[in-house]
Amino acid sequence: MSEDILINITPQETRVALVLQGAVQELHIERTLSRGMAGNIYLGKVVRVLPGMQSAFIDIGLERAAFLHVADIWNARSHDGPPTPPTPIERLLYDGQSITVQVIKDPIGTKGARLSTQISIAGRMLVYLPQDSHIGISQRIENEAERDALRQKVMRLLQPEEKGGFIIRTMAEDASDADLATDVDYLRKTWATILEQAKIRPAPTLMHQDLNLAQRVLRDFVNDDTASIQIDSRENYVMLEQFGSLYTPSVLKRLMHYTGERPLFDLYGVEQEIERALGRRVDLKSGGYLIVDQTEAMTTIDVNTGSFVNGRNFDDTIFKTNLEAAQAIARQLRLRNLGGIIILDFIDMENAEHKAAVLSELHKALARDRTKISVSNFSALGLVELTRKRTRESLAHILCETCPSCSGKGQVKTARTVCYEILRELLREAKQFNPREFRILASQLVIDMFLEEESQHLAMLGDFIGKPISLQVESIYHQEQYDIILS
Repeated sequence: MSEDILINITPQETRVALVLQGAVQELHIERTLSRGMAGNIYLGKVVRVLPGMQSAFIDIGLERAAFLHVADIWNARSHDGPPTPPTPIERLLYDGQSITVQVIKDPIGTKGARLSTQISIAGRMLVYLPQDSHIGISQRIENEAERDALRQKVMRLLQPEEKGGFIIRTMAEDASDADLATDVDYLRKTWATILEQAKIRPAPTLMHQDLNLAQRVLRDFVNDDTASIQIDSRENYVMLEQFGSLYTPSVLKRLMHYTGERPLFDLYGVEQEIERALGRRVDLKSGGYLIVDQTEAMTTIDVNTGSFVNGRNFDDTIFKTNLEAAQAIARQLRLRNLGGIIILDFIDMENAEHKAAVLSELHKALARDRTKISVSNFSALGLVELTRKRTRESLAHILCETCPSCSGKGQVKTARTVCYEILRELLREAKQFNPREFRILASQLVIDMFLEEESQHLAMLGDFIGKPISLQVESIYHQEQYDIILS
């Protein structure tokens, strides 16, 4: 099935949508002021070594110090023979030490960036490992004969005196010797430049930045199924054309400059898809629906039949809904870029064959995902647990922030509940202080509740404390917010 890649570029952000048969499958957003740092190489400074955690905090010039664990220190690893315990981190690092590190995971939430001292530089077809010496091959290339042939092809291009190893990417399957040689030359020159900068620049400093999102599209996203790559910026189209002519000449014929009057994302319905991807409910064509709840610890996806009653019996309805949901769930994981622990609550099925079929459909749908996923079988409670590697922020975390009214709870106290809290607070204040008057400042809904349904309780409290109570609407207050002024 052919897919189209749409690139929308403005000065403030780059957005990429992968569209398959008219449906958006993936969304990638990179904002100019907050570009992802995974892959960046820094000359950092050790801020603090923590022997108890076998880790260290490294200053790489960001707001928060980055995190380096002993398992991610290349020199601490045993490369040959049986595995041995790593050298204690306090014997490898000391406070104030300069160290070359690479970001392997972007900062997420309150967590700083995750670092490694094993450097890897990605090219179009190869990944260069300057500290290593072996030739590895992507696990996606499964044919052993093909793996051996690719390994021999790369080894013929390397000189015995040259240091460093390579990982062969899936893009190299049909690459010519000339293409591979170009990639090797580019990667070695990049590493040489980094080494030179490390000698003359002070820590902390950025020494190498990964390609921007539009460039990564040409390097990583394009495959044999890609029909077109449309970009709506003339300036960036020219820049991508120049980049592609050097590193990805085979994809240039599919690169197009979109010049239509209607915005590119509007033409393909991407803007509406983004709005739907930020909601909890995902409607299925059959009438069923999913409820997606994303929390700090995990994401849960609940499947419901909704209005779908088609079928010979209820079991048949459940089975068909779950099959459709399996496809929709796989798409939502990619679309929303959900990572970490994900719990799927399919509608309960008694038939073991139906369970096996739904699980098979889920595996099939997840096979198109670029991100590593591990899926369990149905648990005793009828749940399916899966983990999806978290490599970048989810769509919701990029585009949204915590609600200032509910602080992320997803709900607020009712106006009546807030009224009762205010009444209790008034009673506490009256026992401690002796003002001339109490004034309640609250939202419109809370004041309306006091004036109408709760007017009798407010009057009773006023008689009990023997002080007048006045009401004042504060339009900027949210429903749970209030103040009691003593005058």
